[in-house]
Amino acid sequence: MRRSTVIFLALLLIFTAVVTIMAGAGMVSTSFVKTLGMTLCLCLAAVAMDVVWGYAGILSLGHMAFFALGGYLIGMWLMYARTEAIVVQALSGAPLPATAEEIRQGIGNQIFGVVGSSDIPWVWTFADSLPLQLMLVVLVPGGLAGIFGWLAFRSRVTGVYLSILTQAMTLALALYLFQNDSGLRGNNGLSGLQNLPGVSAPQAVTAVWLFWASAFALALGYAGTAWIVGGKFGSVIRAIRDDEARVRFLGYPVEGFKLVVFTLTAVIAAVAGALYYPQAGIVNPAEMMPIASIYLAVWVAIGGRGRLYGAVIGAAVVSLLSSWFTGGRAPSVDLGFYRIDWVNWWQVLLGLTFVLVTLFAPRGIGGLFDRRKT
Repeated sequence: MRRSTVIFLALLLIFTAVVTIMAGAGMVSTSFVKTLGMTLCLCLAAVAMDVVWGYAGILSLGHMAFFALGGYLIGMWLMYARTEAIVVQALSGAPLPATAEEIRQGIGNQIFGVVGSSDIPWVWTFADSLPLQLMLVVLVPGGLAGIFGWLAFRSRVTGVYLSILTQAMTLALALYLFQNDSGLRGNNGLSGLQNLPGVSAPQAVTAVWLFWASAFALALGYAGTAWIVGGKFGSVIRAIRDDEARVRFLGYPVEGFKLVVFTLTAVIAAVAGALYYPQAGIVNPAEMMPIASIYLAVWVAIGGRGRLYGAVIGAAVVSLLSSWFTGGRAPSVDLGFYRIDWVNWWQVLLGLTFVLVTLFAPRGIGGLFDRRKT
């Protein structure tokens, strides 16, 4: 294992321990623990983006669609199981025991009444089973990425055309989910995901559990991707990034390597999303809009693509600053003739930072550590 990976894992372990101790002592709020947990999930998504873009040279503008899809799939089980408990409790006072069909109708009314329906769509077939729904978190985004990648790479779509294609896929998926007959409650999305079924512990405790799970997933994802990009497979995908034609001429199945990277990183992003949305509490189609995937690319660019710790730094710094600026905690700046309200100006500042980093620090924040090593 490389020295940088060991250092990262050690820092992540220390960070997790410190946050846990501070949360136990009441020194940080439950909402802040959730913010940190969600930030770790975004860092994991940024690691996936860095592998597919920084190492393989595929600028995907659709990976946040896989991230949100993972959230939808775990959210279906969370919402179904929580609603089932509520319906069973409500029917327990009836003179006769409720049948399975009555319970199912009650669940359908509770979940889909907001879109004018009481029928449970077929996409919720496995929503009553946590193991099956967890399998779908991997299989559905992985399958979608595999089919999309196979069609795109076999046609040798590259560069900006591939980026536009991934963006079109994301937009099409988001627009489909906005429809009420998509089976996922249209623009209402899935809500109440922060309540874990069968768990009676207070939110302060479950927030720490989910924070631990996020830290563990990030550690596993970072170590796994570091092992992949540090070996022969990593050498081939970097060669594809630098000169795809020459690698193909040498006899390597370029499209196969690109398909594996694209699918693997989509699955990593989906797992990150499955941990993110139970902490956010809600997922809706807006999370799939192309702007979310563009933000992901901006985080990696600011952190420094082609170095996994750079992606983590970029995602953590920008995500936490975004929470601070858009949460109304950043003081406004009064220029006399104009008052800068950061809630409205944060995206302008982020865009300006992206331009400056691209022009004057192409290695990003992570490049500062590279210079120190040399």
